[in-house]
Amino acid sequence: MQAITIHPESAEQFKTVKAVLKALNVPFEAHTLKLPTHIVKSIDKSINQLEGGETISLEAFKEKHFRRTAHYFIK
Repeated sequence: MQAITIHPESAEQFKTVKAVLKALNVPFEAHTLKLPTHIVKSIDKSINQLEGGETISLEAFKEKHFRRTAHYFIK
């Protein structure tokens, strides 16, 4: 027997896929993905920073996070 994994992008898509599977008598298992609390908090913090205008460019990010550690990789 083969299996497929489906990743609906909305509640409407999920409901439709379930209805089709039920109509075809295809057995399925629905799973809810739950992110760990610390991940949810980090995402919320990032969204608040974005909405508050606390952003930096990719170049500034690279300078801040990669330049200072580059000496570890250069021999």
